[in-house]
Amino acid sequence: MRVLGIDPGTVLLGYGVVDGAATTKLVECGVLKASARVPIERRLCSLFDGICAIIESLRPDEVAVEEPFAGVNVRSAFMVGRAQALAILAAARCGLPVAYYSPAEVKHNVSGYGRGDKSQVRAMVMLQLGLKELDQGMDATDALAVALCHLQTRHAAQRLTSEH
Repeated sequence: MRVLGIDPGTVLLGYGVVDGAATTKLVECGVLKASARVPIERRLCSLFDGICAIIESLRPDEVAVEEPFAGVNVRSAFMVGRAQALAILAAARCGLPVAYYSPAEVKHNVSGYGRGDKSQVRAMVMLQLGLKELDQGMDATDALAVALCHLQTRHAAQRLTSEH
């Protein structure tokens, strides 16, 4: 099972691809960047093309996307929602199923605590993937966490259905 995790953003969009069967391993991760000085429609187009290229190149089986967190900044959540829509559209275009996770779900599944900070999540991502270093930035780390969350959620659901 190969999963593409997406941490949506309209300037920095993190992606992480992991393979998970008996063991989980990193395939690739990184950040798609779009200049904040470019009009939003051009940024969205560039990010969409980037996501499509990743899907075509790395051939994930499923896509997992982090949902926007509104918090106190609704405008920011709205912008992140636009980037989330790009990931959904790119996956749908390629016939891939999409799963959605809140930031708290991702943190809970990966680090065991839904209110953990980014450094705790990063440490657990590195531990689960057996990495000594992870230099691609927090957006890539967050995307890997989304992919790992999806694998763990999927494996738990499979164990439950196989028990019945």
